[in-house]
Amino acid sequence: MDINDQQLDMLREMGNIGASHAATSLSQMLMSEIEMTVPEAVVIDISDVNDVFSEEIAAMVVFEIQGEIQPAGYIVYHVPKLSAIRLTNTMLGSTDEDRELNELDESAIIEIGNIMISHFLDATAELLGVVMLPSPPMMTINMALAAFENILAQVAVDINEIILFKTELKSNDNDISSTIIMLPEEATLQEILRLLNNLITPEI
Repeated sequence: MDINDQQLDMLREMGNIGASHAATSLSQMLMSEIEMTVPEAVVIDISDVNDVFSEEIAAMVVFEIQGEIQPAGYIVYHVPKLSAIRLTNTMLGSTDEDRELNELDESAIIEIGNIMISHFLDATAELLGVVMLPSPPMMTINMALAAFENILAQVAVDINEIILFKTELKSNDNDISSTIIMLPEEATLQEILRLLNNLITPEI
């Protein structure tokens, strides 16, 4: 699907609104000021994911997008291992970064992903004027590329492009990288672009 510069700008603004709400919710959850860079929105052909994800260990929390548009696709909260440890250290009151992820970390990451994606979808849905809700989360921890390919193997839906909303979160003590990845059904991506376009040039 061809996406022009104006449509990419609209997706970037949608991501900015959604990620801002997600960062605010994370700041409240961690009781720590979280600043966020303006998200970079990139549309990637599904055949080019090898160019996006590395072999770095990462946690991915996966949600099916439920609500008014069905089937809508999936949305993933992706956080590299060190950033995941920094996040959970803040949440659990630890300072040890030289360690492996444990069960407490996994529970904390699922909770953080749930909060982030719920608020991202709330803000996005409010902007678009539709209902969008996250399913219960699933999580995988693996090399990022292997984890994402595993997710793709489990979602038997018509997905041709993914939308990456990359952002940097900065707490008082640490820099944290994370990415929200939307895997919209082809028809859903067209509907999102139509709704965004209608915000700029309302249909008569």
